[in-house]
Amino acid sequence: MDLKEVKDTVINADSIEVMNSLPENSVDVIFADPPYNMQLGEMLLRPDNSVVNGVNEEWDSFESLSAYDDYTQKWLSAAKRILKEDGSIWVIGSYHNIFRVGYILQNLGFWILNDVVWNKTNPMPNFKGTRFTNAHETMIWAVKNPKAKYTFNYEAMKALNDDTQMRSIWEIPICTGKERLKNENGEKLHPTQKPEALLYRVLLASTKVGDVVLDPFFGTGTTGAVAKKMGRHFIGIERDASYVEGAKKRIAQIEPMSAEASEFTVKKKMPRIPFGSVLECGMLQPGDMLSDAKGKHFAVIRSDGSVKGEKSEGSIHQVGAAAQNAAACNGWEYWYFKDKNSGNMVCIDELRRQIRNKVYGDL
Repeated sequence: MDLKEVKDTVINADSIEVMNSLPENSVDVIFADPPYNMQLGEMLLRPDNSVVNGVNEEWDSFESLSAYDDYTQKWLSAAKRILKEDGSIWVIGSYHNIFRVGYILQNLGFWILNDVVWNKTNPMPNFKGTRFTNAHETMIWAVKNPKAKYTFNYEAMKALNDDTQMRSIWEIPICTGKERLKNENGEKLHPTQKPEALLYRVLLASTKVGDVVLDPFFGTGTTGAVAKKMGRHFIGIERDASYVEGAKKRIAQIEPMSAEASEFTVKKKMPRIPFGSVLECGMLQPGDMLSDAKGKHFAVIRSDGSVKGEKSEGSIHQVGAAAQNAAACNGWEYWYFKDKNSGNMVCIDELRRQIRNKVYGDL
């Protein structure tokens, strides 16, 4: 099957068969929301005796745990074949299946990067009161081998999280309201539809604009809807025709972001500038004095670009750390010098910036 023919389409077929027909090493990311094998076995009632709509569909029913394991082995093997060498896979599940999935992932040679907990801020209560409310699901993020150069947009995730490093616990509400697809009877079209906010984080973290994202258990198309919105390509595989119809209608209404809006924060790798370059350029001279911002600690510059402080000698970083009794220090940001023209104290990082601009252009 030609990848160009199936990009940005929903295929109504068996996921294993379709994946086995696609070219090897052809997709950038796979997001999989496989059957959880969570048949309740009996009707679940609320305290008012109303029926809880659980997962009773045929696609989530397996004869045994070994049958489920065999199915998991087959679809994960097919997924690994089509995943690019530097691609990554996300698999979401609950306590019913995620531990079995993780075991099989590792047996197949996948390398697990993270397990991310989706902490549901509005989970379904435990109506019987016989156990804790199940308020989370787990996503396993993995690559094909430990040396894979996978995409991780660290700076974008940090920016999304108010400039704080994103952690592996994501607090996101379950899918409700207008986002939840309904059938003609006003009932949920799919029992486990995932919220778009969850897929937004997944794709922002691990894809680039133009990447191909495959979802082998497409359901109502959350992956496709978010991928289209964010300027990524998608391939959806779903064997339930009613889900396919709902997904197609949903995705058709999505307007992609503009090219400008789809850009995200990327930390530019700056060329390294040794402190000795400041002396070579004549910006500072051996014998000049450096101090911290408050004028409490001092160091004299030596001819080889090292400095000698009150407690130690060495690089600007080592002496800065010793002055603060700290394990480490960015000397470029710690030390200041007195500008001879203005008389003001200036951070030496300004000199590094000037050198970079002179040598490498405006950075």
